[in-house]
Amino acid sequence: MKPLAAAMVEAVEGPGERSRWIEAARAGDLAAFDLLMRQYERLVLVTAWRLLGNLDDAKDASQEVFLRLYRNLRKLERAENVSGWLYRVTVNVCHDLRRRRPAEAPVKEALDVAAGAADPQQAAAEAERRRALELSLRLLSEREREAVVLRDLEGLSTEETARAMGSTEATVRSQISQARVKMRGFLERYFRRRI
Repeated sequence: MKPLAAAMVEAVEGPGERSRWIEAARAGDLAAFDLLMRQYERLVLVTAWRLLGNLDDAKDASQEVFLRLYRNLRKLERAENVSGWLYRVTVNVCHDLRRRRPAEAPVKEALDVAAGAADPQQAAAEAERRRALELSLRLLSEREREAVVLRDLEGLSTEETARAMGSTEATVRSQISQARVKMRGFLERYFRRRI
C-alpha cells in the first residue's frame, strides 16, 4: 500500500508524466523542475515537519531536499521511485539539520491552527492532542522518531521505511515497537494529569 501523500501525488499526474518532467528537468528545463517540486512539496514539508517538530526548520529542510533533487536528477533511475528517494533524502537532511541546530522549545503551530477554527472547544482539544503527539515524538531517539513518522504517520510500509532509513526491516520493526511503548506510556501519563 502506497503512503497517502505519495498516492495523492500519483493521482494528480501519472508516472509517464513525471518521467517526461524528469527528463525535461535533466535537460535544464526549470519549468519542468518547478512542476516536480510542486507535486512533491507537501510530501517533503509534512515529513520534515513531523521529523523536526518545527515549521521553520521543516521549510529549511525542504529547500535543501529540493536542492539535492535538482543536483541529483541525473542519478535518479526511475520516475516511479521519486517519492521513495525524497523520503530518504528528507530523513537524511532532517538528521543533518538536527545535529547542527540545538533543540528548541516546543512550537505553537498547532495552537495557531486551532485559533482559526470554527469550534474553539474542538480546536483546543485537537491542538492538545497534537501537542501531546509532538511531545511524545520528542522523547524518542532520532531513529525511533524517523521510523514512527515514516511508518505510522506517513503510512509507508515497513520495507519502504527501512529503505528510506537505510536500515533493515527487522531493525525498523524493533524501533517502532520500542517507540510505541515509549509514546503510549508518555501519552497515558500526559492525559491522566490533564483530567
